[in-house]
Formats: sequence, C-alpha cells, structure tokens
Amino acid sequence: MASVLMPIPSRDFDPSEVAISWRVLTDVGHRVSFATPDGRPGVADTLMLDGRGLDLWGWIPGLRALPLIGLLLRANRDARHAYAALERDANFRFPLRWDAIEPTAFDGLLLPGGHRARGMQEYLESSLLQGVVARFFAADKPVGAICHGVLLAARSYVAGSDRSVLFGRRTTALTWALEKSAWSLARISRFWEPQYYRTYSERSGQPRGYMSVQQEVTRALARPEDFLDVSADAAHASRKRSGLVRDRLGDDTPAFVVQDGNYVSARWPGDVHTFARTFSRLLDSSL
Repeated sequence: MASVLMPIPSRDFDPSEVAISWRVLTDVGHRVSFATPDGRPGVADTLMLDGRGLDLWGWIPGLRALPLIGLLLRANRDARHAYAALERDANFRFPLRWDAIEPTAFDGLLLPGGHRARGMQEYLESSLLQGVVARFFAADKPVGAICHGVLLAARSYVAGSDRSVLFGRRTTALTWALEKSAWSLARISRFWEPQYYRTYSERSGQPRGYMSVQQEVTRALARPEDFLDVSADAAHASRKRSGLVRDRLGDDTPAFVVQDGNYVSARWPGDVHTFARTFSRLLDSSL
C-alpha cells in the first residue's frame, strides 16, 4: 500500500479529478492524504457538481434550479457519487496544511485540476506547492498530474535552475481545443461570468490561446513536440477528441494518458479513471 499526497485549493477544484482519483486509489488499498492552504476541508467547484448556473437563465434564482446545458457540463454520476463519499473520508475532512507537507512522508504525489480562477489561482501560483512538486520530482517518486494540475508541475522548477521539472519530459494537459470549446460555450451560456472556463486570460498584444494551459505548459518543455495530444489516426480518435465522452472503469477508449518514467499526465476529467489506474500501477511498481 502506497501513501499518496493530493494537495488541493480551498475551493473550486474539479470534483471528478479529485474524487474519482481518490476512489480508484483507495479501492485498491492506497492511502490518500489531502492538503489545503489552511488545513480546512476544501470545497469543489459547485457548478461542476450540480450544473446550476451554466445556462442562460442561471442567474435567475427560480430558474437556476432547472439546468440544461449544466447537465452536460457537470460531473457525471460516478464522480458525483464519489465526491459524496469523499466528503465523509477522514483524510479529506482533516487535511494537512500546505506549509506542513513533508514529501518524505509520502510515496507519490497526485495533482488534480480545476478551471475557475477565483479558487484555482492560489493553488497554481503557490510557491509552497511548487517547492513540494520539485522535491517529489527530485526524489523520482511517482507524480500524476491532470488538467490544470500539469500547469502547477510546469511552474515548479528544478532546485537552483530556471528549468521546469517537466523540461525534458513528455506530457499532456488540458488542450487548447478542449479549453476553447468549453470556454466558447460557457461565455454565452454564463454570459455574466464569460471567463468562467479560462483560469488565465490573454493580455493586450498576446495571441488568442497564449495563456491557455497547453501553451503555457508547452513553453516550459524542452521541445514543443514534447506536448502530446491525440493523433488523428489513433484508435478511437473521435471519442478521445470530442470532449463529450468520458472514460469509465470498464471503458478507457475515450481517454488519453501519457506516462514518461515516474510521471503520468492526462488532459481533463474525461480521462480520470484511466489516469488514476495508470498512476496506481506506477505506485505499485515503485514500492
């Protein structure tokens, strides 16, 4: 049994990436500990749990309870059930503080994501967490990162250098195609918060997509081609690239996961079952 650390922000993390990863790992006997900025339980992005507020009428109190587009964008049933169970887990209810993390106490590190800027930026910009990530990579312990979690890894630097811990590695992350698709829909359906699906927006003079997860992660790599995405001729390419089909325990055909040594990465919540299983196998092989 491996001991895994999963740091999360105070709020707005993706419930699928956290809860499904926890469920898959604990179901096979691994122990998952959580860490938050203040040692209090984190809270997932509620829009991803109930879908309320993702429709044109989502700002109207009475109609907000009738999601339509929100039902398509929110976490699926497996993830919602896993999150409900996670909220009862003692390790989730009593997390560590970020400043109390000791990497030597854990066998592996899992970095989930989320996209809502108000909660995720504290996580992505934390020098404390960046230092923790760097120490796990330096020790060559298993590290898994999914979606915006890859961005946290990309912003973590090898001690004494200006190189990301991902420099020289192959990775995937939330692709610009997936990010742009969700953003294009939500900036219309959630018009009062048009940047809901963009954690970082481009500044004046920057080309569209410059602050996307894919482009920032790619800038941290040794070569642009080290950022991997589904090729057009891959098996089940249409399922993997659609952004509409999610993997399940018995179906990994929609998923795209990249492993490079002791590092595993994935793109979005639709990859999370396969991502967590791949990370679990990596943990087993490292013990």
